[in-house]
Amino acid sequence: MNFDGLFSNFGELTTTGLTQGAIYALVALGYTLVYGVLRLINFAHSEVFIAGAFAALWTWNGFGLDQNSQVSGLGSIMFYLLVAVIAAAIASAGTATVIERVAYRPLRKRNAPPLAFLITAIGASIALSEAFGVYTRRLPQGAPSLVDTKPLFKIAGVPIDAVQLLTVGAALGMMLALDLFINRSRLGRGVRAVAQDANTAALMGVNKDRIIMLVFIAGGAMAGVAGLLYDVKIGTLTYSVGFLLGLKAFTAAVLGGIGNLRGALLGGLLLGLVENYASGVFGTQWKDFAAFAVLVGLLMFRPTGLLGESLGRARA
Repeated sequence: MNFDGLFSNFGELTTTGLTQGAIYALVALGYTLVYGVLRLINFAHSEVFIAGAFAALWTWNGFGLDQNSQVSGLGSIMFYLLVAVIAAAIASAGTATVIERVAYRPLRKRNAPPLAFLITAIGASIALSEAFGVYTRRLPQGAPSLVDTKPLFKIAGVPIDAVQLLTVGAALGMMLALDLFINRSRLGRGVRAVAQDANTAALMGVNKDRIIMLVFIAGGAMAGVAGLLYDVKIGTLTYSVGFLLGLKAFTAAVLGGIGNLRGALLGGLLLGLVENYASGVFGTQWKDFAAFAVLVGLLMFRPTGLLGESLGRARA
């Protein structure tokens, strides 16, 4: 164990962990939304994330940008980011919608047992992952350098760059917008009503299928934004990267309290910090182990997660 490595690089490990955790949190929002309403673990959500990440890359390719491209000028950078984030959100939301309509809705109509939903989710995840693998010939795809990684300023001696600010700021902004939507809007009240008691909500005039579709679209859009941020931060994308990232995002949702929006944000940021602190102490090879070990340890003492409040009881 190298505690000197942790203490000497504590600031850098913290900023890197928060940046990575912000991506986990955005993906975790999709898991927690679907679970809060349907009590369903949507394992295909990792491929919803991948759809957004590839959509952003292919949008940039459409403008003639590749992994060797350098973009200068704030206006050009903002334009490419804005167009790509719209494409990523639409692609991920569309993928999530297709999954819901094709895979899950027929099972709901037939009152299928929970195990059927679980197997279908796993099957949809594998099918989509392999489809992306075939289309990309299983080769890594590179992203253009849009955001400069040079430090902008320092906090307590720790350099902060634009990628870190963009990632954490986008995650916090999207989380705030979603939280306000769920707790303050008319459609959000419908989501909370279906999450609390779907049959009673239907008797009160809430269209259950419409609300479920809305949940998949909202969660998909969040995953699409996370996909773009992953492209900007990592710079390289492969068809299989969604599997491990999706598991960690699900871990983040459980860590914060599955079905709790604010818990997803807290769990994502905490998971990113734990991973990076563990890599500083034990080495990078223990990074993934530490993330899941912390989850198991926490659930032994608090099975509902850190916050543990369900979506149906969420309040502003």
